[in-house]
Amino acid sequence: MPGCPGIIQAMTASPLLPDRARIFVAGHRGLVGSALTRRLTADGHEVLTRTRDELDLRDAPRTAAVLKELRPDAVVLAAAKVGGILANSTYPVQFIEENLQIQLSVVAGAHAAGVPRLLFLGSSCIYPKLAPQPISEDALLGGPLEPTNRAYALAKIAGIVQVQSYRQQYGAPYISAMPTNLYGPGDNFDPQTSHVLPALIRKFHEARAERRDEVVLWGSGTPRREFLHVDDLASACALLLRAYDADEPVNVGCGTDLTIRELAAVVAEVTGFTGRIGWDTGKPDGTPRKLLDVSRLTALGWRPAIPLRDGIAATYAHWRAAAGV
Repeated sequence: MPGCPGIIQAMTASPLLPDRARIFVAGHRGLVGSALTRRLTADGHEVLTRTRDELDLRDAPRTAAVLKELRPDAVVLAAAKVGGILANSTYPVQFIEENLQIQLSVVAGAHAAGVPRLLFLGSSCIYPKLAPQPISEDALLGGPLEPTNRAYALAKIAGIVQVQSYRQQYGAPYISAMPTNLYGPGDNFDPQTSHVLPALIRKFHEARAERRDEVVLWGSGTPRREFLHVDDLASACALLLRAYDADEPVNVGCGTDLTIRELAAVVAEVTGFTGRIGWDTGKPDGTPRKLLDVSRLTALGWRPAIPLRDGIAATYAHWRAAAGV
């Protein structure tokens, strides 16, 4: 298959992960880490974790010591400091420094502990703001980044290069995956730090509960975004751990997108809000479009399983139950 040497290698190589593996999930309480924990456990693996109180992943010596003690068959690095446009714009120092510290600590610690397999999870924001659509993995470093999340993106790019460097220098079968915008149970609904979809769910829910006749959203509503349920990401990661071994990162998305206006209409319908939707065009839009080329992943036989509206409805129901609203 031209342009996908890692896929050919993966399909012909021996299994990269035991059937009953012991897998350390860094960030197991987060949106991604909790979904990975559910999926890997369901697949018959033993998931190893440590809470933040037990292990600060920014502490490199302690992280290395814990991994040496546990000796897992694989590490999945799902821990990260994440947030939406407001959080990224307000706290760029924390976004670049904390993510670099976590990545350097976990990847180096895994290698020092002799962990044979590692999956690093990045983000689609690593790609240039005006990358050709859909965005293939080779678009990386092909142009300027979106300014509002540049610090976070650079940290994630450094993580990719770190993984590639361990492959080059030590022959470690470490790999990287770049998810699109994610959502699902356990998402962050804080109005100051949440991403767009949980932010919309909360805004429309509160507007309906307060019987307001209008919700005003940031930007023009014209940017296009792709959204993937976190359980679909988890199934893709489980496949990559078993079957992929190459330098190139792998995009993980659903292959379709919609405008923020269209997304807002779906969320309004799911939450029962029937008022007007206004747009504050003085606020930033961010990247005009971010649709991932997922052909490298789908060539391995993976497909997403959860339709967007169904996933939003389930996420809304989960949040209401958890928050008691």
